[in-house]
Amino acid sequence: MAEQFYQRDIYGQALVKLGALNKNVVVLDADLSSSTRTNLFAKQFPDRFFNFGVAEQNMMATAAGLASCGKMVFLSTFAVFASGRAWDQVRVSLSYNNFNVKIVATHAGITVGPDGASHQALEDIALMRVLPNMNIIVPGDGPQTEDAIMAAANNPGPFYVRLGRSKVPTIENKGVFKFGQAQLLSEGNDVSIVACGMMVVQAIEAVKSLAAKGIKARLINLHTIRPIDREIILKAARETKLIIACEEHSIFGGLASSIDEVVAENFPVKVMRVGVRNRFGQSGDPEELLKEYNLTSLDIEKVVLANISKK
Repeated sequence: MAEQFYQRDIYGQALVKLGALNKNVVVLDADLSSSTRTNLFAKQFPDRFFNFGVAEQNMMATAAGLASCGKMVFLSTFAVFASGRAWDQVRVSLSYNNFNVKIVATHAGITVGPDGASHQALEDIALMRVLPNMNIIVPGDGPQTEDAIMAAANNPGPFYVRLGRSKVPTIENKGVFKFGQAQLLSEGNDVSIVACGMMVVQAIEAVKSLAAKGIKARLINLHTIRPIDREIILKAARETKLIIACEEHSIFGGLASSIDEVVAENFPVKVMRVGVRNRFGQSGDPEELLKEYNLTSLDIEKVVLANISKK
């Protein structure tokens, strides 16, 4: 069985590494440092850590001020607060000015579980993706989380890195992480499955099951939502004629919409969605919620089987 990690644990550890390498790195949090794991940085570098309490808008505005003075700012809170409650400050203070601020939002998606609808960000990618200058990474596992943090540190401008709450199995044989370049996890010309975040693991299981039925699925880990890897998407569109987009997010405005925009203008093909369909979240066990919202490997397989003969 693949080793499992909390992405936020890896994030906290990566922050400590960055803090040792670069004295200009500062970290901000909004009263959730034990959950987001920014407390690891706080213990090592207390003079460069700032806790704002439950004041996310103020945190974003202060991040802009620090960035304007040459600091590299990493800030964290739950995804629903980073993207929704503080969106005006993200838009005007950070994105408009193209400041070097890295928003690393944890507890995204339906697998937040018992905290329920108020804490389950299902529209955060859409909110961030519409903003000019904003880069977006949704890492697929623990090790890729460190890759994402280092990529954010090594590239100027605002970033939104989306992390989950639950442990995620490590994806094997995924190759080297390159910002803006998706990873091809399996070859196949019958259908293309494109996934991000924790849905990559679900897609891997679906690919295995489909292979047993004689269907060869191409699997793409589209970890960077923006800038999007247009080349790999268009190659998949031309060679398989059917794309299944899988995301732990609303089917509107996120991964699927990003793919739609690429293929519609260049090589129109059918794009089917495995995601949250016009619903809010609810309290429950993460595994139960994945079933309730049709986000399991079996659901991916069903969508493929229902559409592969129609392509």
